[in-house]
Order: sequence, then structure tokens, then C-alpha cells
Amino acid sequence: MKLSIIIPCYNVEHYLDKCVNSVLNNNLEDKYEIILVNDGSTDNTLKMIKNYVDTYPDIIKCIDKKNSGLSGARNAGLDKARGEYVTFLDSDDYVDNVMYRELLRKASEGDFDIVTCGVRMVYDNSSLDKDVGVGYDHDIFSKEEVKSVMATFYPAACNKMYKRKVIGDLRFKEGIHYEDVEFMYRLLPRITTVGVVDGYYYYYLQREGSITYTYNDKLYDIVDNLNGIVKYYKKNDLYDEYKEELEYVYVRYLYATFIRRLAKCKDKEKFNKGVNTVMENVKMTFPEYRNNKYLVGKKGLYLKHFNKFIANIVYMFDKNRMN
Repeated sequence: MKLSIIIPCYNVEHYLDKCVNSVLNNNLEDKYEIILVNDGSTDNTLKMIKNYVDTYPDIIKCIDKKNSGLSGARNAGLDKARGEYVTFLDSDDYVDNVMYRELLRKASEGDFDIVTCGVRMVYDNSSLDKDVGVGYDHDIFSKEEVKSVMATFYPAACNKMYKRKVIGDLRFKEGIHYEDVEFMYRLLPRITTVGVVDGYYYYYLQREGSITYTYNDKLYDIVDNLNGIVKYYKKNDLYDEYKEELEYVYVRYLYATFIRRLAKCKDKEKFNKGVNTVMENVKMTFPEYRNNKYLVGKKGLYLKHFNKFIANIVYMFDKNRMN
């Protein structure tokens, strides 16, 4: 078995056909499996999954489980996967009909630990899509090179294909949001080689009601996840080796990603509380971060000089914007 494609499914009856057919349209020559994980759906999702299994019994497998969230569904798929490589696909997204062929072709060229491609953001009510790169434009062949791109790395789980043996016993943390970041930064120290495919083959649907574009108190999972990552690196004797990279990632997510999403709460008191929270965490965890070697360019200036005044400017500009 060359590839296992894990697709968590929760109440996606309106999206699942497009998702599954996009995989089947890859017409892969290598042996592969699609693992559809029904995560306690209450609509017709499970019925649809069973129909897929009946139609493609040699390719499509079903796991039916109680609802535990995206991480739990992905972990259930990982436990059952048999492929040399594994990949994840969210069931309201879809892929280009060459994505998995291209990733497998690249994997065969260099026996990479990870192979990745670009992402195309697809907006529900707009024809204006946006392409997102992988954060670097070259193949990687050493741990030092992996370290060098951690600061610009795009930590989405679904635009990548992974050697299953490299993931090993690592699993997604359950019961949280922003699980991709938490998982990817625990995985990266295990990675030595990365192959890059030049193409935007993963189609990531952007819905206005998603957590990315609306405020939810689960936003604070970003803070907890980052603190957990720092503890993980310390526990596994990785902290000293990766301190500069961790420091930059920590500050970038709290002062950029967190603050921009916090602005969508449109409640100034909540916003001010969140700003105080992240500033306290940065001060406690990385008090000397302004000396970080990755703080270059416009984003570096923003992070170096971040304060409550700058936060309020972000609030004014971002509170009514979708992206």
C-alpha cells in the first residue's frame, strides 16, 4: 500500500461528493486507500460513506465513531492506515486531479519524509481565490535546513504527504482548535527531508462562519498550544537546539495571528484582555525575543515594536475584515 488518504467527516453531506470524487479523479496507479472517518455525524454523511464503500470496496474504508472532533478523527485514521505515506484531507475541501500523483512522483524522486504543495484558498461567495505557498521554494535535505524554514513554514496538515514511519506514534492533540500548528511543530524535529511540488493543488474552502473568520473563545487554544510546544521541546531536550525558531514562531503567532483573529470579537474589553494575555505570555516565555535573528523585514519590525497602541490599530483595521 503506497498511500493512505484520511478524511474526517462530520455533517458534510453537501460537500463530501466533491471531496471524494476529487481524490478518485487522481486515477492513481499506485495502490492506495481512502479512509473515511465518520465522526458522529447526524445528517446523511454516514449513509453516503457506506455507499462509497459499497461502490469502491477495494479503495474506500469506513471508520464509524462517536464524535471527538477533527483531531480524534484524524488519529483514528492514523491508527488504521496501512500506507507507506499518509495524508489528510478535510471533507469540505477538495484536491486537484493531479495532486496525489504529483506528490507521489516527487516522493519517489527523493525518498522524502514529507512532500508538500501550495494551497488555493477558495471563498464561498467570491470568485477571487488566493494562493498560499509552502513557506519556501526548494527541496530540503538536512535537519539544519528544516530548522532554517521553521520561521516561514506554512503549518497546515492537509497540503502535505508524510512517511507514516516518521509520524510513528505522534498523534494530533484532541479537544483543541488550531491542531495543525500544535501537531506540525512537534513533528518537525523528526523531519530530515522535504520535497516541494510547484503547484497549488489543495483547495481550501473559506467559509465565513469558520473559526478563522469569526471570534470564538477557543482562540485561546493558540496560547495553550504554543506553551505546550515549548514544554514539549524542553521535555525532549530539543529546546536549546531550536530556541530561536521556537521564539520567532511563538511571538509571530501571538502578536500577529492571535491579535488579528482576536479583533473579530468586536468587543473592545475582550480585545484588551486578550492583548494583555499575549503580552504577558511573551514577556514570561521569551523576554529577550527582540534580539531574534528571524525578526527581519516588515513583519520583523511589527513584531519588534508591538505594543498596545499597535494592537489598537490592528483592531480598527481588522475587526470587520474577513481576511
